[in-house]
Amino acid sequence: MSEFEKICVVGLGYIGLPTAAVFASRGVSVVGVDVNQHAVDTINRGEIHIVEPDLNAVVHDVVTRGMLRATTTPEAADAFLIAVPTPFTGDDHAPDLSYVEKASRALAPVLKKGDLVVLESTSPVGATEQMAAWLAEARPDLSFPDATGRAADVSVAHCPERVLPGRVLHELIHNDRVVGGITPRCAERAATLYRTFVDGECIITNARTAEMAKLSENSFRDVNIAFANELSVICAQLGIDVWELIALANHHPRVNILSPGPGVGGHCIAVDPWFIVSSAPETARLIRTAREVNDAKPEWVQQQVDAAVGAFLRENPSRTAADVRIVCYGLAFKADIDDLRESPALEIVRVLATRHPGAVIAVEPNITSLPAKLDGVVLADDVAPDGDVHVLLVDHAPFREMPIPAGKVVDTRGLWRAAR
Repeated sequence: MSEFEKICVVGLGYIGLPTAAVFASRGVSVVGVDVNQHAVDTINRGEIHIVEPDLNAVVHDVVTRGMLRATTTPEAADAFLIAVPTPFTGDDHAPDLSYVEKASRALAPVLKKGDLVVLESTSPVGATEQMAAWLAEARPDLSFPDATGRAADVSVAHCPERVLPGRVLHELIHNDRVVGGITPRCAERAATLYRTFVDGECIITNARTAEMAKLSENSFRDVNIAFANELSVICAQLGIDVWELIALANHHPRVNILSPGPGVGGHCIAVDPWFIVSSAPETARLIRTAREVNDAKPEWVQQQVDAAVGAFLRENPSRTAADVRIVCYGLAFKADIDDLRESPALEIVRVLATRHPGAVIAVEPNITSLPAKLDGVVLADDVAPDGDVHVLLVDHAPFREMPIPAGKVVDTRGLWRAAR
């Protein structure tokens, strides 16, 4: 008999729900917890409130079989997984652990001796220890590993996810997992839990190293994207096709330059490097610069759109700026998903809508309504609506298959280069 017969997953978003579903599919009783009543109700109908290939079928199966159910309040279990947001705050990009604290204090009343608590949320170094401190404060009747080590009543660990939206189910199962415990015993117990469904290797380390590993992985990617984005700005100044340039450079056997875009989005790459900068502000110079390069790209794209509107008006002197229809293709932070978190495309469209006097139309095939911050923007019914300036922001499949639209084109993805 497994020591983990029941699992409580706190946070049923893009990571929590697939993780809960995969555990349930392996015969573990899972209760999922979320503050969003709509998400809870949707899951309990055997449906999903996010877009992720194949997840709907898995959730429907495990809910139908009674292995997964959702609620708004944590329940007693043998293991608890916290998968809540960890954003940053304000202009100083300080880590915001308020969601982790709320989750910790919410589950603390149902903890018992022998339980395991795992922080899955990508977090700054030291967050797992801070979570243990919050739990210890809420439950002084239990002992925790930061104070009593191996003899602790409750084990605490960190196990960051390493998945790609659109391939979450496959990668949850097949990717290696880094499992960091506050003590070696905590790490071993957490690895035992994850081996329930992980076919990849569960690599054991300490909690701080596990936290830093995830941050380092995403910062590495951010630095490489920043190089491509900076190249795209330089090439635009010099009249060079950056995609042709990158293709040529990548013929070198030891060069693999990434493709540029309108910036960097998502809850990981756009956020995690700031956690390192926050921990070591004087020494994380390259990581900070890469973040600044990628954060500046949306404003550069907006300038290209302004230039395209100006060119259109010069060619059509009878028209005014208020007559110009700007069509923006894609709002998600990457192709073929519905996730708008930290999306540079979303920010570009928001700013365009505030400063362009004419119509701004968004084409996003993966959502049915616009967020409140896009007040005044029109969500198109057609993949290719009429427009004067067309701005390609996300390379969704329908955009890869459509003909190049007529009019001025601002292409941040290199799909419509023939229009230049």
